[in-house]
Amino acid sequence: MIKPNRITTTTCPYCGVGCTLELHVKDDFIYKVTSPFDSPVNHGNLCVKGRFGYDFVYHPKRVTTPLVRRYLLEGKPKPEGREQVFAVSTTGNPISNSLISNDWDWVETDWETALNLTADNLVRIYKRDGSDAMAVYCCAKATNEDNYLLQKMFRALFRTNNVDHCTRLCHAGSVVALQQAIGSSAMSNTAGQVMLNDVFIVTGSNTSENHPIIALQMKEAVQKRGAKMIVVDPRRIELVDFAEMWLPLKPGTNVPVFFAMAHVIVKENLVNWDFVNSRTEGFNEYIESLEKFTPEYAEEISGVPAEDIRKAARMYAKAKNAAIYWGMGISQLSHGTASALALIHLAFLTGHVGRDGTGLNPLRGQNNVQGASDMGAMPFHYPGYMRVDNPENRAKWEKAWNIEEGGLSLKLGLTTTEILSHAHEGGVRALYIMGENPMMSEPNLNETREHMKQLEFLVAQDIFINESGAFADVFLPAVPFAEKDGTFSNTDRRVQRVRAAHPPRGESRPDWKIICDLALRIESRLGVATSHWTYSNPEEILREMASVNEDYAGVTYERIEKVGLIYPVPTLDHPGTPTLFTDSFPRGKGKFHQLDYVPVMEEVDDEYPFILTTGRVLEHWHGGTMTRNSALNEAYPEARVEIHPADADIHGIKHNDPVRVKSRRGEVVLRASVTEKTSVGVVFIPFHFAEAAANLLTNDALDPQAKIPEFKACAVQVFPARESDLPNPEVVVQRGRY
Repeated sequence: MIKPNRITTTTCPYCGVGCTLELHVKDDFIYKVTSPFDSPVNHGNLCVKGRFGYDFVYHPKRVTTPLVRRYLLEGKPKPEGREQVFAVSTTGNPISNSLISNDWDWVETDWETALNLTADNLVRIYKRDGSDAMAVYCCAKATNEDNYLLQKMFRALFRTNNVDHCTRLCHAGSVVALQQAIGSSAMSNTAGQVMLNDVFIVTGSNTSENHPIIALQMKEAVQKRGAKMIVVDPRRIELVDFAEMWLPLKPGTNVPVFFAMAHVIVKENLVNWDFVNSRTEGFNEYIESLEKFTPEYAEEISGVPAEDIRKAARMYAKAKNAAIYWGMGISQLSHGTASALALIHLAFLTGHVGRDGTGLNPLRGQNNVQGASDMGAMPFHYPGYMRVDNPENRAKWEKAWNIEEGGLSLKLGLTTTEILSHAHEGGVRALYIMGENPMMSEPNLNETREHMKQLEFLVAQDIFINESGAFADVFLPAVPFAEKDGTFSNTDRRVQRVRAAHPPRGESRPDWKIICDLALRIESRLGVATSHWTYSNPEEILREMASVNEDYAGVTYERIEKVGLIYPVPTLDHPGTPTLFTDSFPRGKGKFHQLDYVPVMEEVDDEYPFILTTGRVLEHWHGGTMTRNSALNEAYPEARVEIHPADADIHGIKHNDPVRVKSRRGEVVLRASVTEKTSVGVVFIPFHFAEAAANLLTNDALDPQAKIPEFKACAVQVFPARESDLPNPEVVVQRGRY
């Protein structure tokens, strides 16, 4: 038996659950991962990613030395024919050097050279074209401290609010809806409080695969406490086996179903009138918009039987403690804001919010998407969700960052989806990407590719050269979770420690150190001096942020040494706040909104008869940068499309057959999984596989309020393909398609 030199306690780098990990280290190598049973988050349980998905840290394709393109190093103009460079292998090198100029080769260099070239080009573009030409993608996988510094650098030095991250692509609809209705966008309760539920709704979330540890708690609540679970989802996910009811709605019909439940609650006088009268406003106008949403009307649109809608409504309304847990099946729609508002209204009508064991709980997808949002990695908000167009908020951050009065911009920035669509002459010219992968996460990737090619200067700060890093002019090698210190904030709003298990590999550096070194060079070239960039450790960074953001004011590394704190933590002696809104909402009274049913932007027809929905599988995570460079890839090595047996039979498709899936935007070839997990007329593709990227197919139609794309519903055709049509997984990007 191997005996470790040390065991490092840290936080899992995958989903938003935020499980506690114990990294067993021998000779600077992690050989095993366990979890302590006293962890308040996961109680010793880990999913397959948390338990085994750490080996990407040692993958030979990991980049540990700064890279620049040869033309940049030699001071040459950028070569013409740039699109040719995007035929790359998974190492990030050209597949065929005959296709492109050798000027496009990556060249290893030292940090001094890489950072100086980066600063020179960013400042050159800023001085020539101004703030609107600059943009940055922060990262939901990076720490709070990393994200705080990166948004600070672009706001304080380049005076732009073109700052965003992947929250725009996952829960933006939920964020906007919660802000409109309540004034706060985080989970109102903790996931562990499911053990206090009598009834709970799970909708738009394949929790068993996306948040497996929370799913374990949900199953335990049903099996040991007798809680009743209602699953609302177009797919027969595993939780259906534990549910009292399953409402298999058609993708994109959330509003009719949840408004019909509200209709039942009102018509049968199951309303908590004390709560509605004392804690909400806008009820009368809301009732007017509710009138037509009878269960029969909802059944006609959604396919969910009217009597099942009535039964679910009564079960939720009559419960002592009821809660709603939702995922991106609610938010990733062109009417994602309305979908989330329809859920919020159910909680308002019944008073199931503001108490332990109740609440409105959007399950956050990535390990630190909550924290990155808290840190101001969004175009409309500084840290603490302070609007950037509010002069009082601007003044607070100008003081904190030692910036002249009126120096920060009041102009709302571009969102993630807007940044790339503005990549053209006169628009965004320089883009800095930390850890994100828009060439996997954006919808309609053929269009995204064209936007990426229009950028004048692109910096990638990451651990692997992924599909987006292949477009970069400079690559700055960062470190993964196991080689850095800092904090993550999980879906419960729990701020937890991240600790380095061993030193960085090669010449790679922690993100916060890269940003500080670069910021000093930018300041020197601009001839300015703002807030200092010479922090001695990440805790200093967190304290600077918390000096203005009151939610984190009482969070210190000493206080979160063992189990973390759930913000808001307004003072150094405050115990944290697991349950929000016990007495009031941040906006005062909760607001009902009038809504109407808006169909998905692209409905089925004779040419495209299937609705495609997308999501994750248990063994992989998001764009696959980490898990597909792990042994986890052996457990789920190829992309598959789920299709119902009835549909497969009609189209002559058998299990494991290669098939071609085509939308109006692109096509992919992959194997079929014939399964009753999906519904008739609905197909499902996970979005982890670059060689059969689901987002080549998805629709880039946006929710007009949240600016989130409609990932969860677009029209496709499915038909048989040949074995020889299946893609080569070693090829990441080819011209015109993956």
